[in-house]
Amino acid sequence: MGWLWFILIGLLAGWLAGKIMRGGGFGLLMNIIVGIIGALLGGWVFDLLSIEVGSGLIGSLITALVGAILLLWLISLFKKKS
Repeated sequence: MGWLWFILIGLLAGWLAGKIMRGGGFGLLMNIIVGIIGALLGGWVFDLLSIEVGSGLIGSLITALVGAILLLWLISLFKKKS
């Protein structure tokens, strides 16, 4: 059941980050990928800064969303330079 929640949180975080950063989602698979990578990135950044978001569904979603937004922002920086 843990993997299912991980994928669902990744899907929701990727979709929300797409809406916030560019006004739309990326499709089912890319939303999941962006959300999962965002969750890892957000967890790493929050740990690095010693920020405690909380546990459970809401804490995981916030961490994944912040990480996904950060990921999309970094990607947009590299796209502008090319």
